Amino acid sequence: MNIFSSEVIHSENQEVKHPILDEAKVFLTIKREDLIHKQVSGNKFRKLKYNLAEAKKCGFTKILTFGGAYSNHIAATAAAGKIVGLETIGVIRGEELAVDLQKTLSQNDTLSFASDSGMQLEFVTRSTYRDKNSEDFLSRLKEQFGSFYLLPEGGTNELAVKGCEEIISVSDHDYDVICCAVGTGGTISGIINSTSQHQTVLGFPALKGDFLSVEIQKFTDKTNWELIKDYHFEGYAKVNRELIEFINTFKKEQHIPLDPVYTGKMIFGLFDMIQKGFFTKNTRILAIHTGGLQGVYGMNTRLMKNNLPLLTI
Repeated sequence: MNIFSSEVIHSENQEVKHPILDEAKVFLTIKREDLIHKQVSGNKFRKLKYNLAEAKKCGFTKILTFGGAYSNHIAATAAAGKIVGLETIGVIRGEELAVDLQKTLSQNDTLSFASDSGMQLEFVTRSTYRDKNSEDFLSRLKEQFGSFYLLPEGGTNELAVKGCEEIISVSDHDYDVICCAVGTGGTISGIINSTSQHQTVLGFPALKGDFLSVEIQKFTDKTNWELIKDYHFEGYAKVNRELIEFINTFKKEQHIPLDPVYTGKMIFGLFDMIQKGFFTKNTRILAIHTGGLQGVYGMNTRLMKNNLPLLTI
C-alpha cells in the first residue's frame, strides 16, 4: 500500500564524474532518493510509508514521535501526516525553545515548517527526553494527548526497515558496493536485507560510538556489511570548514546538493577512501542520497554565528 502514490517522483541514479575516480579507476553513482518527494524525501519517505499505512489500518488518528530542533524526521512526519490526514505530535528536546515560541519558530525553519504543517509541538527538558522510551513517560503522554500511534525517534522500527528494503532495485544488484549514511540504523538495515551475496554494504555513522552495530543486528541476519567510523567529524551535526567547502564544491561540479549531517559526510569519506586506495580497480559503488536537505537552513544559521562559510543548496 502506498499512501503517497499521487505525490511520488521516482528516484534516479546519477553517475559522478571526477578526476579522483578516473585515477583510481573506480565508478561512483549516487541514488537520488532526495528526489522522491518534495517534503517527505529520502529515507524518511521510506520509513514512514508502511508506518502511516499501519496507523490508518489500526484506526489511529494521531501519530506521536520524538526529535531535536532540526530533526529531518520531525519535519517529514509533520508533512506526511498532513498529506494523509493524520494529526501529528512532535515531542521536542529542549524546553527552553518554548519560552518564546514565536521567536523560536521565526529562527528555526524545521520547527516552523512542522508547525505550519499542523504538528503540535511539545517541548520537554533534556533529562525528560532521555526517558522517552519509559512506560511512565509514555503513559503521561497518552493522558495528555489521548490514543496515538507511536513512532520512535528517527522513525526506525520493523515497518521502517521494510520500507527501506525498497531503496535497492533489481538493477542496483549490478553494483559491488552500496554506501549509506547511518543515523539510527534503520535505513542501512533495510538496504542490507535487499542486497545480493556478492555485494558489500558500507555504513557511515553520523554519530560517535559503537552502539549502531547492535542496533543493525536487530533487523538483519546478513553479515555483508561494515561501519566506517572515521568520518563523523567529531559527532552528530558537527561540521568544519573542510567539510563545508567539500559539499559546496561537489554541488557546483556535480549539481547534487548534499546535507552536512549525513550524506555530505558519507561522500566526503568515500572520496577520501578512494584516494587512499581502499577500493580495487573497476569497483562499482552506489551511494544512497538519503535526503535531509531541509536541515541545511538550520545549519547555515549556526555557521553564520560561527563565522564559517555557508552551505549552498
